[in-house]
Amino acid sequence: MWKDWIRPFVRPLPQWSTVAIAPTSRAVTATLHGDDASVDVTADHTVASLKPLVIATSVDAGERPLLEYTDSTTQRLLGVLHLVRMAPVTTDKASISLYQVEGGEHYCLSWLRRSWNAWLQNRLMLKSRAPHHLAMDPSAVQQLMTAYLHPRPVVLVSLDAPGHQNIFPMDLIGPLERSGLFSLALRSTNVSEPVMREVRQVALSSIPAAMKNVVYKLSEHHKQPLSDWNALPFPVRTSREFGIPAVSSALHIRELAVLHSQTIGSHTFFLCRIASDEDLAEGLQLHHTAGFHQAYRRKRNMPFAEV
Repeated sequence: MWKDWIRPFVRPLPQWSTVAIAPTSRAVTATLHGDDASVDVTADHTVASLKPLVIATSVDAGERPLLEYTDSTTQRLLGVLHLVRMAPVTTDKASISLYQVEGGEHYCLSWLRRSWNAWLQNRLMLKSRAPHHLAMDPSAVQQLMTAYLHPRPVVLVSLDAPGHQNIFPMDLIGPLERSGLFSLALRSTNVSEPVMREVRQVALSSIPAAMKNVVYKLSEHHKQPLSDWNALPFPVRTSREFGIPAVSSALHIRELAVLHSQTIGSHTFFLCRIASDEDLAEGLQLHHTAGFHQAYRRKRNMPFAEV
């Protein structure tokens, strides 16, 4: 029993929790507080880059807005991000505001445990920091975890072009509701990035939580393309408009036509039009959230189902 008591003081919480959530769930509300108004951006903000950490939204909230995440059930403030305006992404369809994250904090743990857990996590990150160019500063990772207070759905992105086919998981995705557009932020080193820029068509399969292990295995295709659709460990079906192989057991298949792409820091930011939207099945979708968010919910007897 004493080991359970002392564990939080010697071992940090997991940075991320892999959870199962209904696609229509709004467990957390995101509100952008700008110069003139406060706007619900739960369905209108995404991560556009990890290094630097950049948030995209259809809302112009001025020079230095505040992004707040609130528990939709208890109305308790879970965390905040302090933002600084960057140059927008402008197309003939819309102007998308970009904000670099300048700071942030969460309130899911008590002050003492919050500070100690962050110190333990940061120490571990520095000890195991990868030497490649995308290694984020621990403070930026803490800010990213705050952004994940709004659980991020996991999809499999597939594309099919002459001489190149691929499927890989992503969670830096989401609608920019007021613009009517949908965004993807793909690491610029992804092997399919130049092909996506060229063919400008992809299919997104929303994945049942039970497929977690299969989905994570496909992360290898960020570095190498798929050799054969028949080599996948699950059946595929062609998407409705573009005929791109997608996951037969997906809860939802969405086809995107790429309207604009540009490099933002470590990632390529794609702005897309939804070409088709198919609801195929009901169920719980694979999501990622911050580990301290799941700890907050567990303490209040309302945890997300973990997978």
